Amino acid sequence: MSSFDSLRTLLRRRLDLIADHAFRDRDAAAHLEALKQVSEELTIEHVRLRAQLPPRLNHFLTQASFSKALEYLDSSEG
Repeated sequence: MSSFDSLRTLLRRRLDLIADHAFRDRDAAAHLEALKQVSEELTIEHVRLRAQLPPRLNHFLTQASFSKALEYLDSSEG
């Protein structure tokens, strides 16, 4: 198991939420709250893992380039 699995899961969850237009259309407030929650969890995980992160991945997370961060994880860890 990768040490970055939790980070990968949070990144996917955030991108899935952004793409979930039915949820957004059905309950915009709940959708926004879910996005806030996963974003907070991502921030916490980033801080927790910062010392272990490759510089490029840290850069993507610092700049909130979450799609790029997920692509980096998927390409570098299989």
